[in-house]
Amino acid sequence: MSNMIQNAKDQVLALTNAAYAAAAEKGRLPAGVAVRANVEIPKDLSNGDYTTTFALAAAKAMRMNPRQIASVLLEEMDLTGSYFASAEIAGAGFLNFRLAPNWFTGVLDAVEQEGTAYGRSDNLKGQKIMVEFVSANPTGPMHMGNARGGVLGDTLASVLEANGADVWREFYVNDAGNQIEKFACSLEARYLQILLGEDAVTFPEDGYHGDDIRELAQAFYDLHGDAYRDTPTAERHAALAAFGLERNIPKMKSDLAKYKIEYDQWFFESSLHESGYVAETVDKLTQAGWTYEKEGALWLATSRILEEGYRKAGKSEKEIKKLDLKDDVLRRANGFYTYFAADIAYHRNKFEKRGFDRVINIWGADHHGHVARLKGAMDALGLDGTGRLDIVLMQLVKLLRDGEVVKMSKRTGKAISLSDLLDEVPVDAARWFFNAKPDTQMDFDLGLAVREDSENPIYYVEYAHARICSLLRNLAAEGYAVPALADVDTSLLSGETEQALIKQLALFCEELRLAARDYDPSHLNRYLVDLAGCFHRFYTACRIKGEESAVLLARLKLADETRSVLKNGLALLGVDAPEKM
Repeated sequence: MSNMIQNAKDQVLALTNAAYAAAAEKGRLPAGVAVRANVEIPKDLSNGDYTTTFALAAAKAMRMNPRQIASVLLEEMDLTGSYFASAEIAGAGFLNFRLAPNWFTGVLDAVEQEGTAYGRSDNLKGQKIMVEFVSANPTGPMHMGNARGGVLGDTLASVLEANGADVWREFYVNDAGNQIEKFACSLEARYLQILLGEDAVTFPEDGYHGDDIRELAQAFYDLHGDAYRDTPTAERHAALAAFGLERNIPKMKSDLAKYKIEYDQWFFESSLHESGYVAETVDKLTQAGWTYEKEGALWLATSRILEEGYRKAGKSEKEIKKLDLKDDVLRRANGFYTYFAADIAYHRNKFEKRGFDRVINIWGADHHGHVARLKGAMDALGLDGTGRLDIVLMQLVKLLRDGEVVKMSKRTGKAISLSDLLDEVPVDAARWFFNAKPDTQMDFDLGLAVREDSENPIYYVEYAHARICSLLRNLAAEGYAVPALADVDTSLLSGETEQALIKQLALFCEELRLAARDYDPSHLNRYLVDLAGCFHRFYTACRIKGEESAVLLARLKLADETRSVLKNGLALLGVDAPEKM
């Protein structure tokens, strides 16, 4: 697909290299110098549209003043048929290039020809990537962190797909281990309290105290009565946990579907234990010499694994000692495997059994201490966790209303869950705001999210799309259809705001590439706000209705292509592009 910004950068280097080759052949510049030069878009566009550091990068090897080199290059440069109308020397020896009309036409042609595929690329073609996200404990309602992780994971997956990757979305269900036993104990206490009275049964101090536990226990009682009052504890726990999970997991699925999130697979931790895969994985670590026994438990020599990795990466012994590395229990003295052992097995399954080239996990920032340990365990299994496992850590969410922190739902009086949030804020607004830069703490302003003015960024962007659709409808009523680019005189789109808008359309491809590279889909939010702003400025400065036919049709075409790119960007965010507002 066409990335006209990258094409222009590549052409700057090609033109500069050709000029150098011509100058070297004539003996005007020293031959055989390998130059590694950058091409950038200047912050101040009065300096041109693109600039290269070629002359500065070559100065030392050529033993010449950069401006002298730039001057020779300029004299030997042939811009005929290129994307550039002119080039000039600036500052210490920068070469600045100014775009020609054919580049702007090329952008418009790419948008028209590629349509809904515009912006997409094959940068990651051939890569099989898993994005695992949310993975909330199925012991209670999903909270704000899950809301943020949901949209970050889902949008990142869409961004990676748009860059050509084969992407798999997965939810890891922690339906085994300590938290499920705690869940069962909590349900058991509430169930027995219904049967015997609250004073007769002590609720576990570390249990789950939410009203959802009371509601599940009541539903269990309504179904089974006192049938489980005198059964063995293990049997009662198993029945209660299964009952709770059978209700909680479908609720999680329906809440996430309302949030426009669908997974390729819900992977159950219990399957790893039942298949023996956890035990097999731990045995592999033992056979590789990475475990030892102490006090009846089996330990992973995590500190030794990480020390070896840090030495390979060039860390000094003093730096390593400061890290205060610790080992991890894999199997307790009672024979039960730890959550960490199951997590290692799960990630081995991702790489070894299912063949993912790269695995990306979206985790809360409170899991930062787990990152190096899990990557190290993959390294110990020979699966290159350092190179193939990536963790995106997201910071906390603070909910605000009118500047005040909100912790409780107005509707339920309980802590705000994902379900509560989506009752109060439109799904599209929630997806937009939660798709903020992952490594920054975010303030989610409930009041702002529902405002219908330019202060609300999602409204501002959607309004730009709806405004263009309204323009198209109005002009269609007057007999003007959006023309094919071949029927447009693009030289009429030479004004400052028109060219700024076309440059912004070109930038979509680059921002989509950067969003995938940085694992930061909020590139799209910022881009769309800027694109909407460019359109609003163009619409204010450049009259369309009532203009002479050729000008009207050229500007109508530009407006429609802006509509198309706005829609493409919003679709990647999982947000609607309304035609009326």
